[in-house]
Amino acid sequence: MTVPREDDAPRGFVYALLRRMVEVEPNEVRSMLISFVFFFFLLSSYFVLRPVRDAIAAATGVTKLQWLFLGTLTGTVICNPLFAGLVMRFPVRRVIPISYHFFAASFIAFYIVLRFVSAAEGSAVDIWTQRVFFVWITVFALFNTSIFWTLMADAWRSEQAKRLFGFIGVGGTAGSIIGSATTASLATHIGAVNILLVSAALIELAVITISVWPLHTVAPGQSMRETRADAEVIGGKLWAGFTHVVKSPYLFGICLFQILYVFGSTVLYFAQSDIVGREYSNLTSRTSVLADLELAAQVLTVITQLFLTGRILRWFGLAVGLAILPVVSIVGFGALGLAPAFATVAVFTVLRRGMNFAVTNPAVEVLFTVVRREDKYKAKNVIETFVYRAGDQLAAWSYAGLAALGLSLAGISFVTVPVSVVWLALAAWLGRRQSEMAAHQSAPLVVNTALTPTTVPELSR
Repeated sequence: MTVPREDDAPRGFVYALLRRMVEVEPNEVRSMLISFVFFFFLLSSYFVLRPVRDAIAAATGVTKLQWLFLGTLTGTVICNPLFAGLVMRFPVRRVIPISYHFFAASFIAFYIVLRFVSAAEGSAVDIWTQRVFFVWITVFALFNTSIFWTLMADAWRSEQAKRLFGFIGVGGTAGSIIGSATTASLATHIGAVNILLVSAALIELAVITISVWPLHTVAPGQSMRETRADAEVIGGKLWAGFTHVVKSPYLFGICLFQILYVFGSTVLYFAQSDIVGREYSNLTSRTSVLADLELAAQVLTVITQLFLTGRILRWFGLAVGLAILPVVSIVGFGALGLAPAFATVAVFTVLRRGMNFAVTNPAVEVLFTVVRREDKYKAKNVIETFVYRAGDQLAAWSYAGLAALGLSLAGISFVTVPVSVVWLALAAWLGRRQSEMAAHQSAPLVVNTALTPTTVPELSR
């Protein structure tokens, strides 16, 4: 694989094609493509394992799943201070590889246990090993994307992130599709346990990508030495990720934005499960229709990421990008309340999932480009792992509580409409606040070395 040097201005057909899809500058192409490939390997490493995780969930039974998710929440509580400890003691250029090497090594360890130590399939030892593995895969899924976007938020400036994060996200979408297809084609030939080695290899390919070809583009008039922060250790306190979220209105607002998103997702998931379960009588028909919805959402995601995400965020502003999903949710939950039928839930699900992956996720990541470096590596990780999983638990119990009060699916959908209105107002505030903070940053426009983000004034506190 040949990667262009930073001083090679891209010319010809390839650059012209890229410019049709994303507003990338010549000195950004190299780092954008490396970020794309890095994310591709990371998400493919998870999605080759996702069918294994879902198979464990199916074998466990729906009545015990809440305990597995509680285990995941506990796992995030344990792992967050461990990651913060790395950030306190090592330069960022070492934190990222160490983190991913750790996950790759853990999958090899699970492979050894499942292959050579675990008792016969279906035994108590085998069942509990699989349950622990389910929890660990889910923890990995959260940290996998969180660490990646932490690096992106630290390496790219706000203006660049608005233009490029959508395209970079396509790498992850492609990775998820290829990862799922890989397992579908290999699992019956090499066995589910051997898929763990495939995942570990993909993680290592991701680390090699970012290590061999570090990200670095330099704005005109700056030397490379001026943009390096390779030896910097962020330091700080072990529990700063939790305490800074509480102290900073901006970070707390992002935290609340995440919780409101999870609440709406939980309501829609329950609605989908309810309606599909009633209208489709067997497992095969349910699987087929849900696969169709997933495919439609992925197609919408890719098209939007390639041609619209960067333009929406740059032309209309971050507040509009953040507001799209709340607006879709207000309309969607209102329609679901009026007509709780499959056609409604199908259209709503595809639109919500597609807009979330294509626009909302990149927009939320842009929010973190203006916070302190310590908050990028600690508070951001807390929000995207612990807070996300805690919000999932809270939303599930809230739905159960509303149902216990006698509300039907239509009634719960109507309750979710004002929640989405609050979410919309918060999106507008976060978008304006991010723009204010970005405007006050005086550092020149630059993407720093990979694993060596640029040092800029931090305004989150």
